[in-house]
Amino acid sequence: MSEENLKSMADLVAHSKHRGFIFQSSEIYGGLGSCWDMGPLGVELKNNIKQSWWKAMTYRDDVDGVDAAILMHPTVWKASGHVDNFTDPLVDCKVCKSRFRADNIDLSAPCSNCGAKDSFTEPRNFNLMFSTQMGPVEDTSAKVYLRPETAQGIFVNFPNVQTTMRRKLPFGIAQIGKAFRNEITPGNFIFRTREFEQMEMQYFIKPGTQAEAMEMWKELRWNWHLENGLRKERLQWKKHEQLAHYADAAFDIEYQFAHGWGEMEGIHSRTDFDLKQHQEYSKKNLNYVDQLDGNKKYLPYVLETSVGCDRCMLAVMSDAYRTEFPGDAEKERVVMRFKPSLAPIKAAIMPLMKKPDLEGPATALLRELQKDFKCEYDTAGSIGKRYRRQDEIGTPACITVDFDTLTDHSVTVRDRDTMVQERVALDKVKSYIKEKFSL
Repeated sequence: MSEENLKSMADLVAHSKHRGFIFQSSEIYGGLGSCWDMGPLGVELKNNIKQSWWKAMTYRDDVDGVDAAILMHPTVWKASGHVDNFTDPLVDCKVCKSRFRADNIDLSAPCSNCGAKDSFTEPRNFNLMFSTQMGPVEDTSAKVYLRPETAQGIFVNFPNVQTTMRRKLPFGIAQIGKAFRNEITPGNFIFRTREFEQMEMQYFIKPGTQAEAMEMWKELRWNWHLENGLRKERLQWKKHEQLAHYADAAFDIEYQFAHGWGEMEGIHSRTDFDLKQHQEYSKKNLNYVDQLDGNKKYLPYVLETSVGCDRCMLAVMSDAYRTEFPGDAEKERVVMRFKPSLAPIKAAIMPLMKKPDLEGPATALLRELQKDFKCEYDTAGSIGKRYRRQDEIGTPACITVDFDTLTDHSVTVRDRDTMVQERVALDKVKSYIKEKFSL
């Protein structure tokens, strides 16, 4: 049997809509650019990824979680540099009105959209933050921003977490949350969007220990992606040669998407820039008192791990998508080879026919399995067509209740990847599923 990987992003977009993973936002009104809705299967997959990350990051003795507000005091973004520096150079074509990032195109070349020559405006800075108003009166004093990153909510809560949780360095603060950027050139499905979700952890450390912390978290984060089922050959490290003003080292984990290599996670050494800025602007003392070093006071350095949840989901879906060719065109199948713990649906229960004698035990089995797993009850179409649908949504186990079940009290369990079928006793199905698929 031969198989092919995902060939184009268009195939995944079509599959995502067809099977209920991801829909265009506001589709009945023509959609809204680069905004996407998670469908019934997409929200399950995304929640499973977030749960996997949360467990990996916070089920430790040195990391706590927070959930900071999206709206923050506007001075937060002044201190972080986003008000003054969070900009992209922008140009417009004076003929077709298309907009481009000036650093991504040749300004002396014709417009790539309409072909007009010498048509670009002068570059101007474009702030990527969305702003809104807080309160009943629209004036500048009420201006607030939708956060462009989740990290600042962690930094401003550093003293709260450190004090209430009685933390000693090194320790981390983790958060999953929405962020918003008014991107000039979004695209490639959910790879770059204007509303997205981040999974970030800031690890506070003693200055001078950042290299050691970097190596530790690089290894941990690389292994997490492998444990989620991503193939090693489709991952690579990229070292930043040009560093942001706040960093002294930076690495990205990239995945080979259908459109090429793209950043999925960043691991950056941010020095003490963020805490120093917030201490200056807030006039609050954010120093850490190191009781293990003669009560020395200093601002901790920070090692950041930041995963784009939507990009991670895109990588998981891209990696799982396979087209198999067993040699018989009628048996060709698309299968989403999700790691079972990430799969949106863990098991599908299928009565062989729509008959009360079969639906009774099938429904009873569904109710029992639903206590532990997200399951689906599937009766539409032939058993072969139902298998194919479950393959396309990535369900690890298909369980068929047939007429033999009424006498031998067992069912047929089909493995998604091997398509091998085994007969399993009804009272052993739950333990069998847990063990075989590591759920």
